Amino acid sequence: MAMEIERRFRVANDGWRGLAEGVRYRQGYLSVEKERTVRVRVVGEQAWLTLKGHVTDVSRHEFEYAIPLADAQTILDSMCPMVVDKLRYRIEHGGFVWEVDEFFGENAGLVMAEIELPAEDTPFAKPAWLGEEVTHDGRYTNAHLSKNPYTRWPKA
Repeated sequence: MAMEIERRFRVANDGWRGLAEGVRYRQGYLSVEKERTVRVRVVGEQAWLTLKGHVTDVSRHEFEYAIPLADAQTILDSMCPMVVDKLRYRIEHGGFVWEVDEFFGENAGLVMAEIELPAEDTPFAKPAWLGEEVTHDGRYTNAHLSKNPYTRWPKA
């Protein structure tokens, strides 16, 4: 069974910029619930259908399947009322790959970093540009951001 073990952080500063080139991600959601998420994602000329099931705040069952690009674009344009647009930067640090997401559209201004781990308790080095951990705050999941965009959050 496929398992995704991931930790999420806000990004504290621009120290990550220039370490990698960004790739555009466009992803839409057919289902956004804590127990299950169904996503369609387009990256360049490739597309996937992904199903995720909640296990813990850090771990989820994840099943991902390549689908035809034309099908994904039709699904995104006609069946996904909730879409997230971002650039993703893959940055190596301390033996792991960090994925830094710079969001656009209604999530503009938000920059997040994620790391996938082999186990929930795996130690890892934190880069200097990393900020507050938000793994346990469901508002920072892409699925939640698709229907509750960052620019609509109340400002503290």
